Amino acid sequence: MLMIVFSAIAISILMVLGIVMYIRFSALSRQEIVQSTQKLMEQTGETLEDYLIRMRQISDAVYYNVIKEKDVSRQSNEIQQGMNLIYEANKNNLRSIAVYNNYGSLMAAEPVARQKEDPDVTKQGWYQQAVGEMENMHFSTPHIQNLFDDAARRYYWVISLSRMVELAYHGVPQYGVLLVDMDYSSIFRMMKQMNKLNNGQYYYLCDSSGQIICHMRQIQISNGISAESSVRAAKSRDGVYEEVFEGERRKVIVNTISYTGWKLVGVIPYAAFTHGMFDIQYFIIMLVLLLVMMLAFINRIVSVKISSPILKLNHSVMEYEAGEKPEIYIGGSLEIRHLGQSIQRSYEQIDTLMHKIVWEQNERRKSELDALQSQINPHFLYNTLDSIIWMVEGERNEEAAFMISELAKLFRISLSKGRTVIRVKDELQHAKSYLNIQKIRYKNLFSAVFAVDPAVESCCTVKLVLQPILENAIQYGVHAMDDDGEIRVTGKMEEGTIILSVSDNGVGMSEEEVRLLLTDSNRVHKHGSGVGLVNVNNRIQILFGEAYGLTVESEPDEGTTVSIRIPAVPYDEKNRKILEEGHLYQEEEAAPGEDAQSKGRTAEKEGGGKVQES
Repeated sequence: MLMIVFSAIAISILMVLGIVMYIRFSALSRQEIVQSTQKLMEQTGETLEDYLIRMRQISDAVYYNVIKEKDVSRQSNEIQQGMNLIYEANKNNLRSIAVYNNYGSLMAAEPVARQKEDPDVTKQGWYQQAVGEMENMHFSTPHIQNLFDDAARRYYWVISLSRMVELAYHGVPQYGVLLVDMDYSSIFRMMKQMNKLNNGQYYYLCDSSGQIICHMRQIQISNGISAESSVRAAKSRDGVYEEVFEGERRKVIVNTISYTGWKLVGVIPYAAFTHGMFDIQYFIIMLVLLLVMMLAFINRIVSVKISSPILKLNHSVMEYEAGEKPEIYIGGSLEIRHLGQSIQRSYEQIDTLMHKIVWEQNERRKSELDALQSQINPHFLYNTLDSIIWMVEGERNEEAAFMISELAKLFRISLSKGRTVIRVKDELQHAKSYLNIQKIRYKNLFSAVFAVDPAVESCCTVKLVLQPILENAIQYGVHAMDDDGEIRVTGKMEEGTIILSVSDNGVGMSEEEVRLLLTDSNRVHKHGSGVGLVNVNNRIQILFGEAYGLTVESEPDEGTTVSIRIPAVPYDEKNRKILEEGHLYQEEEAAPGEDAQSKGRTAEKEGGGKVQES
């Protein structure tokens, strides 16, 4: 609880500190953005002023050096040449120079061009401004130059500088208007260079009445799609203002261009301030993370000291999980002692259960081995020995030797050095020896036929699975027949599965008896071979899975066929060990219906190798 309170207080302080730092840095960042914007606007304003001063100087040069001292009626060629020299020297920034009299008639123009028919220049804004305020120079808003015909039919955007001038016509002074059309693209390029930022910040230029001179959304504004607070900016003095325009909070910076009354306006939405705060946010986050790491270190020291009993308990539990047998730590507060005692009791119970399970598994394996050994019915052994004695006494030595040889083979394969898994070939040999002995005992009452695909003989099988089936075929199939009894043992491979079948042409069974044969264990043990078909089926499924085992087909008076289905696993020492060591693991872990290949993979995990598949 103390650690939680301490951590909560420390994290709260860190969060407050981070917020305060963010607010402070945000204010400094906004101030820096505003200052950098003002500096950029001042530099651009100076550039614009220089540009406009050059235009004024061109206008002065045309007026004072070319027009004022000459008579336009007699010296038009000299005036034209002078205007041409000035135009050629400044044509990168000019579109045209023209002089009109007080009636609006063209007196001279450069470059030489044919004026459109009857343009009423007296009604154009630049002319009216010059006439209305004779003592000043006037700059118009951007417009298309529409006074002269262009052979290439190209028309340009210009800003007109107009002024009232004094002309001499036949020695008589009169007033006229001097027009200098500046190339608008030069101003547009300056403004475009300023508007490179993509954080929402932008700049525009307007005149003293608020009419837009240059704006990145000028077309949208002229079409009414967009709007701008240029009128408000035109009425404002130079400085920084806050405004809310169309629901957006922003800062507006106004800078006046000398000689013109134009306003260079910078607009900084508050979103632009946030855009510039990413580095500060990153710095604050890293700082807070560093402090959190320091806090974690301090908490670690405190937790080690306060929660030492818990750590000791955890250490003892981890040692137990690693396979050691330490004493579970019991100490500290009442709750920790109670927890340690509970864990100790739980582990003791787990150990007891594990020993019990191991014991049960060992007993189960012993029972299986005992069941395997008991496959040979003692009565069968006694009867076989009696038959051998009878043959020896009757001096039928060759038959007795054959019986002893077959009995030895039978026992050798039955024992198999204690192994559970043998070759199919050995299991078939065991079945042949068993049938050879039984044929002699039953005086050739039946015949035995083996038809086995050689490909299956090199595969693995559970030991002693054919003998109980053969015993049932003899006792309940062909034994009741007088003669012509036949037992057929076949073996084949189908899609990775071995099928061993024992068929007889005996009395057969009803459908109900077939259904109970593998489910009623009492019935099988009562009449069977001691372990019986149920045991054979169970041992196959324990080793290979429930997808395998025995199937029985029978019809009364037609005979019975018992088939063994097992996976085709090639026999070698590695596969044998994997199957024998891994079948208990498979029995406990494998899902019902799991196929042989997945069983082999499970055995691989347990036994350290992979079962080969054919």
